[in-house]
Amino acid sequence: MDISAKNIRNIAVVGHSGEGKTTLCEAMLYNAGAIERMGKIENGTTVCDFDEQETARKTSISLAVAYLNWKDTKINLLDVPGFFDFEGELCSAMCAAGGALVVTGAGGSVTVGAEKALDSCLKAKKPVFLFINGMDKENADYHSTVSAYQEKYKGKIAPIQIPVMEGGKMTGYISVISGKAYKFGANGVEQTDVPASYQGELEQMQSILQESAAENDEELLDKYFEEGSLTAEETLLGIRKGVLSGSIIPTLAGSALLNKGVINLMNELICFMPVAAERPGIPATDLKKNEPVTVACEENAPVAAQVFKTAVDAFVGKMNYLRVCRGVLRTGTDVFNPNTNTTERINALYLIRGKKLEPVQSLAAGDIGAVSKLSNTGTGDTLCDAANPVQFEPIEFPEPMLALAVSATVRGTEDKVFGGLHRLAEEDKSFRIVKNTETGETLACGQGEIQLEIIKRKLKAKFGADAEFTAPTVAYREAITSTAEAEGKHKKQTGGAGQFGVVNIRFEPGAEDGVFQFVDAVVGGTVPKQFIPAVEKGLREAIQKGVLAGYPMVNLKATLFDGKYHPVDSKEVAFVSAAKLAYDDGIRRARPVILEPIQSLKIFVPEQYVGDIMGDMNKRRGRIIGMEAREGIQVITAEAPQGEILTYATSLRSMTQGRGKFTEEFARYEQAPDSVLQSLKG
Repeated sequence: MDISAKNIRNIAVVGHSGEGKTTLCEAMLYNAGAIERMGKIENGTTVCDFDEQETARKTSISLAVAYLNWKDTKINLLDVPGFFDFEGELCSAMCAAGGALVVTGAGGSVTVGAEKALDSCLKAKKPVFLFINGMDKENADYHSTVSAYQEKYKGKIAPIQIPVMEGGKMTGYISVISGKAYKFGANGVEQTDVPASYQGELEQMQSILQESAAENDEELLDKYFEEGSLTAEETLLGIRKGVLSGSIIPTLAGSALLNKGVINLMNELICFMPVAAERPGIPATDLKKNEPVTVACEENAPVAAQVFKTAVDAFVGKMNYLRVCRGVLRTGTDVFNPNTNTTERINALYLIRGKKLEPVQSLAAGDIGAVSKLSNTGTGDTLCDAANPVQFEPIEFPEPMLALAVSATVRGTEDKVFGGLHRLAEEDKSFRIVKNTETGETLACGQGEIQLEIIKRKLKAKFGADAEFTAPTVAYREAITSTAEAEGKHKKQTGGAGQFGVVNIRFEPGAEDGVFQFVDAVVGGTVPKQFIPAVEKGLREAIQKGVLAGYPMVNLKATLFDGKYHPVDSKEVAFVSAAKLAYDDGIRRARPVILEPIQSLKIFVPEQYVGDIMGDMNKRRGRIIGMEAREGIQVITAEAPQGEILTYATSLRSMTQGRGKFTEEFARYEQAPDSVLQSLKG
């Protein structure tokens, strides 16, 4: 088969977790002859769930790619995890895919995962199909499910198929476009007569579909107004234009598990989903001219590709999954990476079918494949012809919403643990390893508890390293609220030369830099000049620990105004110790308090959850600053103590059924209530 951009379709299979996306991919691969038998998720034998964590959990946790050939068309399927913690995988898939297939259950409602996937597709202007799966299950309700999606996505959902139901099971379907009926038989699909009970529904659906098709073409619209109907060919043309523009979402039904309705789905995807060559050009920057350009999907042009996923293995090494956007990528050639300003050698190229990699000599524009052992290339990077350099826009990944402190379970294995975590961060760009300079802790930052748990298990499986993930330390501070004076006296006599130093220091809030200010106000040489730096040194060492709970002291002004010395026994070390004694006494009498970090939050939720969010924020000692409507959701600006929102990602997800998101950043420190001090002491 001669592969070109005119017969390649890259389709992301997306939707809610557990709705059958991986099983659907399995059925499509089987129907195309890419595999000999359909694997099962419960047995860990599917093509797209091959990671040991996926087989153990019986759910997808990372983006998988698998290609098939169907009716002279190459289809690259991108099986995307549906669980919310793996939103980063959806971002990668949206970069590589030219269209999407949203899989949803037939439960009569819009599932959260399908809603988020559809919203992502519409935002990215990706053509999209809707497949209502699970028609073999009891209580499967096709019409209620279609109605729910039509209510949510008004004017876009276009059923092109009517399932024929007998005894609560789908036994066949009617094509709304052709008006023909088909029955599932032992040897495949057989054409049959349209049941009389479905004739009225068919005519109604045809009228609705023809009207939707007409709205995407002026000539068709004129004919529809004049004659009141369109031919099957005209309807097909109008729908195809609507799919390409994103105004129509063709909707079908079937059972992936029983492989019913899947062949029809594959045929309709070939019919309506645009090929790679039809997709709009990809925005990029022409690095020679330093100006924005659009990269068209052309084979006879300088090569340009973008990496959309990186897989890391301790033994195999790094594998970069990429989409060739222009030209032909060939083995044995050098390409330029403008992101790292390096040249990479393409030593081996592969087609991807799950964990199986098939070596090829080249990948043409529009195709998806993998390249191994690139030293300086990661997810989102561009690989292009050095003489015609372009750089694609980076892939936007979600910001982390949960951070946990990381430590090595076994002492001495820290390098192994943190080295492995950094490698895993290359693989999953929604996961980050950062150093908290305030607390000294290393933090694992991700989308939720499940993602971080899997990261920990991958660390063990791939790199043989055990890590502990715990709640991070909150960077509290201490400060004083009044003025106090204290004397610090250090006297030591051990038979030889003694140590002697006395200082009188006034402590008050209000350091110029907000941390510490030392003032020398000694008159008459009661503390000689050479010992004053020692007093400041002692205080700077002392403020690292407050007197209440041992947190750093801030906003402290210390004025040295008097003291005593001995001409023989006074030494620097004596005045360092005297300053620390004065600090301990004076701070305790200056009404010290605990300061807690206050975070500024932006919370993005649908309107119906605003009340729950506000109530919950009050329980966390937070306060609502403001609210604004934006793109169909409410953006709530709030402030809350950091210690109260360490696991807010989990709570927000629970309150909003996975629809809510938030970002946070440090705002300032505020005095904490006594209950915080008691909890720190406890």
